[in-house]
Amino acid sequence: MKHHSNHHTAARGAMRLLALPALFLAALLLIASCGPKRYEIPGTFTEADTLATLYPDYTDVVVPANIAPLNFLLVDPQATAVVAELRGPKGEPLVCGGGKDLEVDIDSAAWHALLAANRGADLRVTLFARHPSGWVKYQPHTLTVAPEDIDNYLSYRLIEPGYELYRQLGLYQRNLTNFDQRTIYENNRVFSDADNHCVNCHNYQNFSTRQMLFHVRAQHGGTVIVRNGKAQKVQIKGDSILTAGVYPSWHPTLPLIAFSTNRTGQAFHMYHRETLEVLDEASDLLLYDADKNEVSLVLNDSVQFETFPCWSPDGQWLYYCTATDPLLGTNIPDSVSEAARITRYDQFHYDIRRIPFDIESRRFGPSELVVDCAGRERSASFPRLSPDGRYLLYAEGDYGQFHIWHKSSDLYVKDLQTDSIYALSEANSADVDSYHSWSSNGRWIAFSTRRMDGTYTRLFISYFDRQGRAHKAFCLPQRHPSHNVLLLKSYNVPELTRDAVTISERDLRQCIYETQGTPATFQPRNR
Repeated sequence: MKHHSNHHTAARGAMRLLALPALFLAALLLIASCGPKRYEIPGTFTEADTLATLYPDYTDVVVPANIAPLNFLLVDPQATAVVAELRGPKGEPLVCGGGKDLEVDIDSAAWHALLAANRGADLRVTLFARHPSGWVKYQPHTLTVAPEDIDNYLSYRLIEPGYELYRQLGLYQRNLTNFDQRTIYENNRVFSDADNHCVNCHNYQNFSTRQMLFHVRAQHGGTVIVRNGKAQKVQIKGDSILTAGVYPSWHPTLPLIAFSTNRTGQAFHMYHRETLEVLDEASDLLLYDADKNEVSLVLNDSVQFETFPCWSPDGQWLYYCTATDPLLGTNIPDSVSEAARITRYDQFHYDIRRIPFDIESRRFGPSELVVDCAGRERSASFPRLSPDGRYLLYAEGDYGQFHIWHKSSDLYVKDLQTDSIYALSEANSADVDSYHSWSSNGRWIAFSTRRMDGTYTRLFISYFDRQGRAHKAFCLPQRHPSHNVLLLKSYNVPELTRDAVTISERDLRQCIYETQGTPATFQPRNR
């Protein structure tokens, strides 16, 4: 169930404050010099009985010790300067601040030293704002430093909110310990019809970039597979396959990739709080052998839509989402079936099922139900298993499977040891919470959400403790917090990895532009 909270209200207030003329937005880009020795705590002040409003909201969150500084803006129309003190049980306190732009830019070395000294402890954060009448001290808030680090790298796609033309988009990797972002691959910077193409569905094997892939659509199309530093483009198609491979999942140890193959369509609502609906017309599951360049069918039931495959950490189960065709039993002719499905967009309800996989014979067994959403008139998407195999994390919404457009979408977990299912209420918001990935130690969840403005997806991170409870999520830190307002692109498909992508963009571009792609050989059903 969706809910509102104080930190969502504060974020919306910050958005209204930041939605000011261009001169003010330009001022936000000024770097406020910050260091432990530059700012001093005011000697006299009036004590307020409220917390300060921050943008982004970084109050009372759990953070990893290796995260980049949580730079923020103080949202206070009366203030002309801000000073912040961060103090923990150990180490030297950190004092920093900002001028009239109210942007607190935290010294990185001092920040990391303070967090490293206080693993597993709370930091007390006290803010002082200079008003015309003098300094005001706000009530302090807490930053809790988790015992466990997060993986150093986070990959994502940045894409404009368009539907017909791809224009400029790309895949990027952020170093979470600082603010460095490197380009994995970008398509055409300047629109070119002859070279127009999309890149999507990047995926890694077992949290390492040594084995990775992504798709290229339209011009120069194919699936780019990188193995041990070398890129190859393959064409996963065939007469018995609906379309090319779509949503991927690397087997954790073998050179195998499970794909869905989807025939999808888009429907646009004129009067609806969600403007776009992405519908399956048909979808099956495939298995691709990267050593042999062979592809085979795993599931292709004519009245079931199978999508979003995901391997278990031990490689012995393949999880996936499946829904029954809402036209089943209606006797609607094929000539009008596409239009009929569009009118039944809210009758698509996906369950999560799994099938066993024998690693020796490489054969699959019979399917079994894991999460029954259709029985509750709900719908699941994006199943992801925690690295220890205990928790099944997924997005659940009212209907459909493309939950990045569904405001009803929340993050849920099934504890596979106890069979209990529950929403991650502390991490969820009143808006879209959808695509998600685990850290390699299972203590962090990175996911996309539209909670900041309802339109653009931003990346948030939530601590997932050893009791299976998620904690209040925090926004991916930026050197300048106003970046979250000024960036007119959406983040999607966050994927955490232990290591950085090493293959160069030049090598990827050469593979994409200069090779046609090797056709995969189709093999009989792999069951």
